Amino acid sequence: MRSTNQPTPAELEILDVLWERRKATVREVFEEISRRRPTTYTTVLKFMQIMQEKGLVVRDEREKAHVYRPRESQRQTRNKLVGTLMEKAFRGSALSLVQHVLEAKPASREELDAIRKLIDEAEARGGRR
Repeated sequence: MRSTNQPTPAELEILDVLWERRKATVREVFEEISRRRPTTYTTVLKFMQIMQEKGLVVRDEREKAHVYRPRESQRQTRNKLVGTLMEKAFRGSALSLVQHVLEAKPASREELDAIRKLIDEAEARGGRR
């Protein structure tokens, strides 16, 4: 997925449904999203067609109702989105990104403990994944 093919917020909402279900028809995605907010079937269909063109989803046309699945995992997509954000907004600085996140929205005690654990694990690996 090239950076120009990164998902929009509406596309991420559709991908969330597909990641949860692993695969789904347009009707199934529409039904799930319409529980959260008003939308139309044709809007969801159009978004999913665009997402296929962008390479965000794969469509299986063997059945009467086309079944879609995400091309990449949720983790892969998030890594690309964060990487792009880090490069564009924080000049590649992980420190600046984390500092901004913690200033923008305070973390709970549990989240801070988990962040400390991640830092300890990163240090144990020598700062590399």
